[in-house]
Amino acid sequence: MIQSKGIIQKINSPKRVNLTKSRCPMNSNSLFCLDPDYLNDLATKYRESYSQDQPFPHIVIDDFLPEYILENVLKEFPKPGSTGWQKLDLPGERKLSATSDLQLGEATRILLYQLNSSTFISFLEKLTSIEGLIPDPHFAGGGLHQIEPGGYLKMHVDFNRHPKMRLDRRLNLLLYLNKDWSENYGGHLQLWDKDMTQCEKKVLPIFNRCVIFNTTDFSYHGHPEPLTCPEGQTRKSLALYYYSNGRPAAEISGQDHSTLYKARPGEQFTVDKSSGMKVKNLVKKFIPPILIDARNYLSKKS
Repeated sequence: MIQSKGIIQKINSPKRVNLTKSRCPMNSNSLFCLDPDYLNDLATKYRESYSQDQPFPHIVIDDFLPEYILENVLKEFPKPGSTGWQKLDLPGERKLSATSDLQLGEATRILLYQLNSSTFISFLEKLTSIEGLIPDPHFAGGGLHQIEPGGYLKMHVDFNRHPKMRLDRRLNLLLYLNKDWSENYGGHLQLWDKDMTQCEKKVLPIFNRCVIFNTTDFSYHGHPEPLTCPEGQTRKSLALYYYSNGRPAAEISGQDHSTLYKARPGEQFTVDKSSGMKVKNLVKKFIPPILIDARNYLSKKS
């Protein structure tokens, strides 16, 4: 695991001043600025190991941000019973998700905006050697994730095209918010080989741990074991996805697709076909009604 201590620094830092009203003029205790020099050094140092990590390119960074930033996010993180959560209870996943800006507190919005900023995109491009990365202002499939006891996310590869922007999905960033998280609670992020024969890495979702990894049609990941944390505790994370216009042919297996689940050796579960329709329904929300009407009219004529 990599320790990150300098992604931003407090206002009294003798070396760099990043949390300043001169660079962030709005008056808010939640505001901060990422340090481009530090990020550049971090990317230079770890880009080679990122590309060589198995089973697919990835990095795990501990102490990713100063704790007070995530403390503020945690304070405003919605409870499971709050309005605004989308509840998924399917054979492949049992979790809560929230993507709308209107559902996010101030500290959370500011953090997500920074992680979608030009400064951070430049860091990701240098770290991963993927040029032309594009952030997702809609947080499609990302945003806030929360999993209650008994919840899970079976092994899968991600949907490979953005439902609105029609761009190719290339990178995932997961930032965990779970304090005092025990190994016994489970919820490990598992990374499996492309043939789904064995797990090659497990990552405990502890507070302030960040995982960045390439997402392709062969990058199987998930946390397939039901969560065993005590009642009243949940597995909390932020998820951001990054895209490009085009990708290497070797990263895809065929057509555009939604999330594709795959059972582990000896595991049996059936993915309801309706779960795959969720992406189609999401796409429909972004298509102007006049285009849907035109499509239906042409279909009837043919």
